[in-house]
Amino acid sequence: MRLLYVIATWLAFVVLFPVLSLMKKTREGLGQRFGFYPPSLLPKGGAPRIWLHGASAGDLLALSPMIVRLRAKFPDAKVIISTITNTGALMARERLSKQIDAVVYAPWDLFGATRRAVRALAPDLLVLEYTEIWPNLIRAAHDSGARIALTNGRFSAPHLGRYRAFFTLIGNPLDDIDLFLMRADDEAERVLSLGATPDRVQVTGNTKFDALVPSSEAAEDQLLRTALGLNGAGRVWIAGSTHEGEEELLLEVYKRLVVEVPDLRLVIAPRYIDRAPRVLSLVEAAGLHGGLRSLGNPQGAPVVVLDSIGELARAYRLATVVFVGGSFTTRGGQNILEPAAQGRPVLFGPHMENFKDSVGVLVGRGGLQVKDPDNLFKVLAELFARPETIESLGVLARQAVRQVSGASDRNVAALARLLEERRP
Repeated sequence: MRLLYVIATWLAFVVLFPVLSLMKKTREGLGQRFGFYPPSLLPKGGAPRIWLHGASAGDLLALSPMIVRLRAKFPDAKVIISTITNTGALMARERLSKQIDAVVYAPWDLFGATRRAVRALAPDLLVLEYTEIWPNLIRAAHDSGARIALTNGRFSAPHLGRYRAFFTLIGNPLDDIDLFLMRADDEAERVLSLGATPDRVQVTGNTKFDALVPSSEAAEDQLLRTALGLNGAGRVWIAGSTHEGEEELLLEVYKRLVVEVPDLRLVIAPRYIDRAPRVLSLVEAAGLHGGLRSLGNPQGAPVVVLDSIGELARAYRLATVVFVGGSFTTRGGQNILEPAAQGRPVLFGPHMENFKDSVGVLVGRGGLQVKDPDNLFKVLAELFARPETIESLGVLARQAVRQVSGASDRNVAALARLLEERRP
C-alpha cells in the first residue's frame, strides 16, 4: 500500500513540477524541497532537536508561542522551522529569527526527498500543524526514531470520507504519529474515527489564540501610523486579509459611509501583498485617492493599502473598527481573533467555514457577523454614531480572546512528556 503512494506521488510530481517551479509561492528553495540542505544553513549539535512545520506564514505565527516555551523547557534545544511558502520563510526569518536556529523549506512529500531531509535535520521531535499529514515525511521521521506530534489538529467533517478512503488505499499514516493535540472535542472525535487510538489523543486548544497580542511598543505603533498617513484625529476602518472580489464591495461601502462620517479613513490589507497594486488601482477606479504604506502615504490619502508583511496585527491597534475579509467570498474566512485581541470590534461576512471555532468565541462578545455589504454599511454607520458601543464591544472582544488562551503551555507540557518517552 505504501509502495502505491510512493509511486503515485512521484508520477503526480513529474506532472506538477513545471507548475510548482514557476508558482510564486513555491518557486524558491528548490534544492531544499528535494531534501538538499546546505550544511551552513543547519545548526550543529544540540539536544533535543525539534523540527516544527507550518505550511504558511499564518501557521508559523500560530506555532510561535510554543517556541518560546520550548526554549524555556529545553535551553539546549535546536529549533528548526520549515514551511512551504516563500512568504512563510520570509516572515520566519524576519520575525522569528531570535527564537529559532534555522528556517528551511519543507521537502516535497517524495520518498527520496523526505528521507534526505530527515537525515539532514536529524529531529528528535517532528511537530506538524493543523492537517499537515504528509505520509512519506511521517514515515521517514518515524523510521529515524523521531517522535511525531500533530498540534492544533483539525480534520474537516465533510472530508472525513475522503481521508478514510485515502488512508485505506495507502496505509494509515496516523499509525506513525505518536501524539494528536487537537483544537476541540469534535476534532478529537474525528481523528479517533480515522484510526488514532485514544491514548494518543488530547484536546489542548489552539495555539493561535496565544499568538494574537504583539508586544506593546508605542514607538513602532507611531511609526506605522505615520507610514499609513493616519496622524490626524479621524476614525479608522481597517479591512484586513481581503481577497479578490471583496475590495470593490468594501470601497462602495466606504463611499457611502464617508458621507455620514467625513473624517473616516480606510486601510485595506490584502491577504496577499502582491495584490497591492491591483487593490490600489481599484481604489482609483472607484474615484478615491489612495496611497501605499510602503511609500509612506505622503499625500495623506484617505484610503491606504497596507503592502507589508507582519504588520497587520499592529495595524489593528490603530483601528476604530475592523472588518476581516475572506468572508464575502467562498474562501471561508480569515483570522477574526487577531483584531479582537487588540480590543477592537470585529465585523465579518457570512462565509466563515474555516474559522467556526473563532466565530463561536467572538459572536456576541465583540464580534458581529453581517450578511452582505448593505448590512455591513448599516452596522458600521450605527457603530460610528455610537462611540460608547464601539468601546464596550472592543473590551468584550479582548476578554473573549483571553478566555481561550493557554494551549501553548498545554502543548509544550505534552511534547516534553513525549520526548521523555523517546523510542530507541
